Amino acid sequence: MITKFRTINNLAVFQNFNWDAALRDEGNNVILFKAINIIYGRNYSGKTTLSRIVRALETGNISDKYENPQFEVSIQGIGDSTPNNLTAHGKKIRVFNEDFVKDNLRFIANSDESITPFAIIGGNVGIEGEIQILKNELGINDEGSEIGFYLEFKNATAIAKTVFQTYQAENNQLDQQLTAKALDRTSGIKYKPDRFGDQNYTKTKLLADIEHVSDLSFQPLSDDEVTRKVSLLNEKPIADIPGITRPVLDIHSLNLKAKNLITKSISNSNKIEQLLKDAILNRWVKEGRQIHKDQLQECSFCGNGISQARWSELDSHFDGESDKLEKEMGNLIGEIEIIIQTVESLLHINKNIFYSKFHRDLERLEALKQKVTIQIKAELVRVKEGLQERKDDLLNSKTFIDIVNTSKRLQWCWGIFERLRIEANNYTKSLGSEQAEARRLLRLREVSDFASTVQFASVMARIKTLKDKSETEDQNKKAIEDKINLQISKITDKERLMKDEEKGALKVNEYLNNFFGHDFLTLQALEETDKKIKFEIVRNRKKAHHLSEGECSLIAFCYFMAKLDDVETKGSKPIIWIDDPISSLDSNHIFFVYSLINAEILAKEEFEQIFISTHNLDFLKYLKRLPSALNKNQSNYFLISREKEQSRIRIMPRYLKDYVTEFNFLFHQIYMCSTADADDEGQHSLFYNFGNNTRKFLEAFLYYKYPNANDQIEKLTKFFGDNRQASTMTDRINNELSHLEGLFERSMTPIDIPEMKKASAFILDKIREKDSDQYEALLLSIGVENSGA
Repeated sequence: MITKFRTINNLAVFQNFNWDAALRDEGNNVILFKAINIIYGRNYSGKTTLSRIVRALETGNISDKYENPQFEVSIQGIGDSTPNNLTAHGKKIRVFNEDFVKDNLRFIANSDESITPFAIIGGNVGIEGEIQILKNELGINDEGSEIGFYLEFKNATAIAKTVFQTYQAENNQLDQQLTAKALDRTSGIKYKPDRFGDQNYTKTKLLADIEHVSDLSFQPLSDDEVTRKVSLLNEKPIADIPGITRPVLDIHSLNLKAKNLITKSISNSNKIEQLLKDAILNRWVKEGRQIHKDQLQECSFCGNGISQARWSELDSHFDGESDKLEKEMGNLIGEIEIIIQTVESLLHINKNIFYSKFHRDLERLEALKQKVTIQIKAELVRVKEGLQERKDDLLNSKTFIDIVNTSKRLQWCWGIFERLRIEANNYTKSLGSEQAEARRLLRLREVSDFASTVQFASVMARIKTLKDKSETEDQNKKAIEDKINLQISKITDKERLMKDEEKGALKVNEYLNNFFGHDFLTLQALEETDKKIKFEIVRNRKKAHHLSEGECSLIAFCYFMAKLDDVETKGSKPIIWIDDPISSLDSNHIFFVYSLINAEILAKEEFEQIFISTHNLDFLKYLKRLPSALNKNQSNYFLISREKEQSRIRIMPRYLKDYVTEFNFLFHQIYMCSTADADDEGQHSLFYNFGNNTRKFLEAFLYYKYPNANDQIEKLTKFFGDNRQASTMTDRINNELSHLEGLFERSMTPIDIPEMKKASAFILDKIREKDSDQYEALLLSIGVENSGA
């Protein structure tokens, strides 16, 4: 449905016309076209220009005589049509105007030309029945009332739409999650290159990574590994790590020395038996001997003198051999203590000078070194204690257990350290590639976590299921659409068999005869030698020439009306524009044009929207009688007026729209005067115009009521009867208040409003008294239903 001419510029009499600015109601709402649109305008006001715009939407072209024409035609649910997209609207449009006549009825301008033929359906009852069956199966495609195949298609379309929307929602949600994970400025992988390494990361790369981590062989980094990889990314190149002296412990020699000293025997000859048996006593005596020898002659303990013989016994017991052994053991104990202290400082490992990558191995190595060190120290302490025990019991040999030598393990730890040191020094060269690999693995862990969080595999499976279902429903919809197109093709093929150009001519003749009574002027379909059909106008069985303007108008309009039944138009409910169809027609024919429009278009409701323009007030009067023409929800009235060189469209004034004749308008003015508030300044125009309105109304009213009366006074006397006061007052108002000639002094005094209200009431009461039926009808004609007013 066309809603408005949004703009028209540089097109004949329309310049810079803007609909929204020109057509607004009292509430400032934009007024739009409706289903039925009546347009009035005088000749040359621009009616045909508007019809040419709409015809351009029908034919796809506009006259090249216009220089750079510009217009926008708003169509409901589609958008605006302009000179750049004239037929994009897809609507079926049919326009009757002078261009239609020139294009299709060339005979009117040149009698040597013919009339463009058209075909309508008819002629074979059997085929007609087959067509009807096909149409019944096809159904109706009216929105909200679909049946048949169209209902199937509507339902299939709804199902396909619902399924597609579900699929699209799932797919869009996942797509948004993927996009955010890849490209979000806060959390996206692309914007974390320090951790994930790819500044050009995209959603496509994310999908590739998801495919990689979805492989069963893929193992993501553990949390500990993630921590180490993150630490690795923080690494900076470090200086080469210096080597550590290889730890050397001669445990074997130490073992032999200790074994020899601990197990060495001392001769018992010349030994004091009692001291041999008591090591503590032996040690006590030895220490006492050292204190007293060459210093004291008496025992400090008991006070007795020490004889020379006793000194000889003691010297023999504590001889040089035992002193030597004791000294050697003391030396070896000191050596062992030094070794124990040395072991603690051997192979000092500082992991902080290494890359974090090596920390874990270094920690294990440190633990192993500590274990070996503890073992070595334990053995050394055991040997030391054995030596001390033998030293304390010097005269008695002891059993010796060989040292468990784990010093080689310490050297093995050193070897591991050296290997790690060399690797660390070499690692500086490969740090960049190692960090790149760390970022890759961290990214894959991140992707793996993301895929798990959004349940990527499950969602993708669900999306695939929905997509397959959507494609299936689309195929079902397409199948039904193909079925509809096939059915339409079958109907078209059948209708092609029914095409009959002669039927078109007969339809024109039917309108000419039935509506206008012109049986002497007919249209005939003639077959030429090339089998083509042409139409000719025939009068008395001969080709007609010299048609009157009225005959041309009748034939042209009947041709247009019949063409609405042609095979291209019938059943399509087109938008119809009829531009001034009553040119050069008398009043009878004007009525018949109205009757034809009413019977063949409005009554049958075979249209989506109709526009009828006219310059003729009589035709306008008839148009107001069309079905729904006065229904404000279905119809609208417009006026085209020309001011100098420009035209504009506006809403039709009430005096044209609401009144069938001027007589009704004048009656309404008198009625409003009788009910108006005398103190309301807004009603002043009613009283000011009362004299002229009353005079014109009574002239018409009394003429038809008393056609035999001689003058106006006589008519007033007959109408008002014995009420001479009323007739005299009315005559005075008619004469004095509707004329100033000879009564110039009256223009210097204010009008007598109470007198006018009284006169209007007299007139209305007398009409009701004389002819109540007419009075009721007059009230209804002005929209007043209560006759008691």
